[in-house]
Amino acid sequence: MFEDKKTKIYLILIITFSVLLTSMSFYFYQAFFSPNALVDKEEPYLLKIPSNATFQQVADSLYQNAVIHDLITFGFVSKVMKYQEAVKPGLYTIPPKINNLNLVRLLRSGNQTPVNITFNNVRTKEDLSEKITRNLEIDESSFLNLLSDSIYIMKFGFEQETIMSMFIPNTYEVWWNTSPENLFDRMYREYEKFWTESRKEKAENIGLTPLEVSTLASIVQAETQKSDERPRVAGVYMNRLRINMPLQADPTLVFAAGDFSIRRVLNVHKEIDSPYNTYKYTGLPPGPINLPEISALDAVLNYEGHSYLYFCAKDDFSGYHAFATNLNDHLNNARRYQAALNRAKIY
Repeated sequence: MFEDKKTKIYLILIITFSVLLTSMSFYFYQAFFSPNALVDKEEPYLLKIPSNATFQQVADSLYQNAVIHDLITFGFVSKVMKYQEAVKPGLYTIPPKINNLNLVRLLRSGNQTPVNITFNNVRTKEDLSEKITRNLEIDESSFLNLLSDSIYIMKFGFEQETIMSMFIPNTYEVWWNTSPENLFDRMYREYEKFWTESRKEKAENIGLTPLEVSTLASIVQAETQKSDERPRVAGVYMNRLRINMPLQADPTLVFAAGDFSIRRVLNVHKEIDSPYNTYKYTGLPPGPINLPEISALDAVLNYEGHSYLYFCAKDDFSGYHAFATNLNDHLNNARRYQAALNRAKIY
């Protein structure tokens, strides 16, 4: 009888252990392999993990944004896979219906999703800092501080007046959590990539340095938005530089005034005492007045050879210009344009 009772106890223990083992196995399977992220969604989720974020912050973000359904199993799998001590910042694309195992693998791998940064129509360092950091973790003020740090930018071969030349407007793919310094390094590499031996040779052949090309291209770009006209406008300025004639570029006066709302340059603006006043001073200003696009840079490098010394916006407001080889013809073109401005009440 005692043996029967002992056997029953063993059976109960075995059954209990089997049940517990089955339950634990089922729990482990569910925790690791059952979908737990975006279970009811069809679109992926972009998770931003800030630099220095803790595991708890990552888990809270996932749960509070309804990305993961079961916080406990996610925490358990993360603990087993040692992700809690190895959080990697960045931007991650989480696909729908992913299980905890693959989710933790993704986050632990550091396999980020890159983001695109695009900057154009930039006039000032503040404009650049805002646009280049718009889709990044970087605070724009941090980037602006680097742009304004004369010692820092010196190592790239630029000065305060010329640093904007280093940034070639385009679309670039970068990591969301890149640092201001790494972004600077990347933009310098893109600058060097742009200035191929062929472009450097063209600059030398026309008597300009790459920095001077950028400065002139910024003026050409400000003068005309018509890319097919830019080589001709560039040719006018090259003709003026060649004979040491003042560039007399109205956009440089707007830059010198620091008032980009000016729609019509007046004689009072020509009296501004600034090295950017190309009515007062011959030659190129100290640096670019905006970020010239690639088409403007190439327009200078491949400027149109002609004998024009003057140009004025056409009175049809088409955006194109009337060109002249002598002052008399230019004044006639200018009078027609000024009359059109008066009719349009642009003062």
